Amino acid sequence: MLKAFASPSLRPFTSATSVRSMSSLISSDQLASFLDKAKVLDSSTSSVNRVKVLDSSWHMPNANRDPYQEFLAKRIPGAQFFGIDTIKDTTVDLPHMLPTPTVFAQAVGDLGITNDDHVVVYDSVGTFSAARVYWTFKAFGHQGPLSILNGGLPAWENAGHPLASGPAEAVSAQYAESPLQTDLVRDYATMLQHATAIQQGVANQPQIIDARALGRFTGEAPEPRPGLSSGHMPGAICVPFQEVATPDGQYKSDDELKQLFESKGVDLDKPIITSCGSGITASVLYVALERAGAKQVAVYDGSWTEYADKKDSIIIKDVK
Repeated sequence: MLKAFASPSLRPFTSATSVRSMSSLISSDQLASFLDKAKVLDSSTSSVNRVKVLDSSWHMPNANRDPYQEFLAKRIPGAQFFGIDTIKDTTVDLPHMLPTPTVFAQAVGDLGITNDDHVVVYDSVGTFSAARVYWTFKAFGHQGPLSILNGGLPAWENAGHPLASGPAEAVSAQYAESPLQTDLVRDYATMLQHATAIQQGVANQPQIIDARALGRFTGEAPEPRPGLSSGHMPGAICVPFQEVATPDGQYKSDDELKQLFESKGVDLDKPIITSCGSGITASVLYVALERAGAKQVAVYDGSWTEYADKKDSIIIKDVK
C-alpha cells in the first residue's frame, strides 16, 4: 500500500506524440497495421514482437461478467490478458490498488513484455478499464510507447479485423523494475489533507475531479458497494466518465474534451487529481485530461471505496 506523502509538485505531462512519435490513442486500423508489420496476427507467442497488446477488460462485480473467460472466447490476435484484480496489492482490503514495483515488473515480464515495447491496451467496453492499465504502466515508468485502442474491442470488431480465441501462450521476457512515479498517484492521507484544506478555504489546493455518476456524487443515489456512503469530497467537481466518450465508445476529440472540462470549471493549467469508485474510471478521466492538454494530473488510487470507508473523511452531500 502506498505510504502517506505530502503532495509533490506534479511533473508536467509530456505527450507521447512529441517524445515517442506515437499517440496515446490509436485506431483499429492503425493497430492492425502495426500487428501486420510485426507479423504477429497469427502468432500469440512471438518472442520478437515489439508491439504488445493487452486485453485490460474489467467489470463491476454486480455485472456478473468474467473478463478472463470473455478473453478466452474472443480477443485480438496476439493479445495477452492483464488481470486488474490479480496484478494488484494483495495486502490491503481494497479492490485493485497498485502492486509493488517488483510485483508489477514480474507480472508484466511474464506476459512477454520488455521495458521498451510498444504496449497497446484495450477493453471489451470501449472507453473503460484500459485507461487504468495505461495509467498503471505510466505510474511504473514504462519506457516504450503506450497506447489505448480507441473504442476497444467493439471498434476492432466493427472494423472487420480478425479475432482469436483459446488460451494465449506468452514467452516470458525480462522487465526491469522501475520505482513508482509518485507524481502520478495520490493516497488517502494526502487526499484527506487536501479535503481539510479545501473545506477551510485554504488557497492553491489541487482540483479534485470525480468520475462517478452525478447521483452518487450528490448523495442522492447509493453507492454500488454496500456500506459506503455516497457524496463527495469538499470542492470536488463531478465529471461522469461517460461524458468523455462518444456514443460509439471512443474518446471525444481533444478539442471536445478541452471544452468539456472547461465547461465544468476545470482549470487545465492547474494541478488536478481524479477520483472515482475504485480507481478505474478515474483513469479514464486521467487519459481524457491528458488529451485535453492538462499538464499536472494524478489519480487517487483508492478512490471513493477507500475514502468513504475512513471515519475521518469529510463527506459532502448536496441533498436536503
